[in-house]
Amino acid sequence: MAQHGQFSDQVPLLSIIVPVYNDWAMLDACLQSLTHETGIPFEVIIVDDGSKEAAPEYIRRWTECYPLTIVQQDHAGISAARNQGIRRSKGQVLVFVDADCRVQVNCLAALASTVANSLEHSFFQLHLVGDCSGAIGRAEELRLMTLQHYLLQPNGCIRYLNTAGFAVRRVKLGAAEGLFDPAASRAEDTLLLADLIAQRGELPLFVSQATVQHAIPLSLIGCLRKDIRSAYAEGRTYDIIGSKGVRIRMTNRERFGILWSTWKASRQDSIGRLAWFVLVLRQLLQRIISLIYWLLRGRTKSRGRTKSAREARL
Repeated sequence: MAQHGQFSDQVPLLSIIVPVYNDWAMLDACLQSLTHETGIPFEVIIVDDGSKEAAPEYIRRWTECYPLTIVQQDHAGISAARNQGIRRSKGQVLVFVDADCRVQVNCLAALASTVANSLEHSFFQLHLVGDCSGAIGRAEELRLMTLQHYLLQPNGCIRYLNTAGFAVRRVKLGAAEGLFDPAASRAEDTLLLADLIAQRGELPLFVSQATVQHAIPLSLIGCLRKDIRSAYAEGRTYDIIGSKGVRIRMTNRERFGILWSTWKASRQDSIGRLAWFVLVLRQLLQRIISLIYWLLRGRTKSRGRTKSAREARL
């Protein structure tokens, strides 16, 4: 194994926080990808969010390569897990990645350089790519490539936040209870973006040279099942965002623009038309589930108003 050098008691520049829930095999690949980052002092905080089995030995072996802490907690969701990681971390900059991500070579060096040379910025969105070895991964690459291009602002910031690769200066955390709202079980990164816009009036700086690959280990059926669960949970998060008066969701015109952009991009040999159809199928299913959520939510509110009116008459 590659060695990260002599571990010391000095405060690391970066704290890489990775929540995990049963995905030990995917996490192993994530931790392996960090062995290439030898030039930047960092620590890794793994937060086990109530997995069925404790961290296996092949996970613990990475302590030989870099400072690694494994924190266990009862299953409380990804937001609570990330907040737990924040509390246990020591770095000047906190870097959030998911267990199914792989940090690409020189990613941390590029991030550290950008942080050092962009003192006016506190939040950083890393460059996300898909794993193009299969149709699901190519669809993810198509989605990420188009979104990051479409939402990039002229000043280098981006109207997008994805905690599969996101960083923040510790001095800007503010809230003692953590950076993420525990009430959000899904779309917690979108809620964080809404908070940045509403409370700070800023967007993350896009770090194009700091690349993180998002590898999806699921089959198409597995992805669709996950999309159904996620879309319904995201509805509750968007309720919270709506209460803040911040517009995060895209307009239909923007959605059509992105759809057309993905169609044109799918002509590339490295992507292919099949990836476009997979992407559209997944997004269509998510929109249908979101619509069902809003219909059920409206019916529940209507029943609540009727009940209140009856009680008032009594």
